[in-house]
Amino acid sequence: MRKLIILLTALAFSLGLTACGQSANQQNQPETSPAVSAVETENQQSVSETVPEDSATETEEQKIASPDETVAYEEVLEEGMTPIYADALLDGDYPVEMKSSSSMFSITDCILHVKDGEMTAEMFMSGTGYLYVYPDTAEEAVTHEESDYIPYTETEDGVHVFTIPVQALDAEIPCSAYSKKKEKWYDRTLLIRADSLPDDAFAESRFTTAESLGLADGEYTIEVKLEGGSGKASVTSPAKLTISDGNASAEIVWSSNKYDYMLVNGEKFEPVSTEEYSVFEIPVNGFDYQMPVSADTTAMSQPYEIEYTLYFDSATVKES
Repeated sequence: MRKLIILLTALAFSLGLTACGQSANQQNQPETSPAVSAVETENQQSVSETVPEDSATETEEQKIASPDETVAYEEVLEEGMTPIYADALLDGDYPVEMKSSSSMFSITDCILHVKDGEMTAEMFMSGTGYLYVYPDTAEEAVTHEESDYIPYTETEDGVHVFTIPVQALDAEIPCSAYSKKKEKWYDRTLLIRADSLPDDAFAESRFTTAESLGLADGEYTIEVKLEGGSGKASVTSPAKLTISDGNASAEIVWSSNKYDYMLVNGEKFEPVSTEEYSVFEIPVNGFDYQMPVSADTTAMSQPYEIEYTLYFDSATVKES
């Protein structure tokens, strides 16, 4: 019995020493310094918040559509075009033809606003896929704030409309568009055709008229040059020119009989003959400038309306 008591006492004493040792070790364990912890936290924040310049550049580049993500570029500027600025126009609102370098940025209608020497264009879009436009390249757009972007307005019919500044007609207008779906900027080039404006929009007449030429009523011939399309079509030159009540009209004879109508100033003209060639009688807005016209051909698998210009050279006018 005595031996048992001694054994139990020794065991209790041993357990007490172990507990005391653990307590002492805990008390002697060094604590994390608040200053060191703050420094470490600050360093961690600094590392997470600091973005290398290369990374920032990569982020901006990722917001720009690559060439592989864009459709083929279509030229909008034509040879012989010279810029037309606001000071050459009278104040007013004019429906105009706007061309786009991308079939994915299709403009159904455009209204040019001219006021106090400045121009803006309202672009009515064929779709609703773009959230913003910016009047410069995509590379420039990504460096600006959202407040600098041009948002769309919406018509009662749900058509999206963007209004952009215009420096000149018959000149390239750099533009970029932000896709809602892709969340990327796409480069576009736009152009407003000056020849789509009515003559009374200009401060001075842009072409020679029958009156300024002193042409009396009667029949004449005149050299005419066709441009546009694939270059395969042609018209007979010289053409028959008729002056009646001071107004000029011309007989246009095409190189085929596959043209079933022409559009001049938005008015549709039917052929007067299609026996051997398509023959039309159309008004002549003026001389010595590229007069825009359209002609519908049935030579393809389906009718196709093609844009052309006709240049009537006043220096070649001769009495018939």
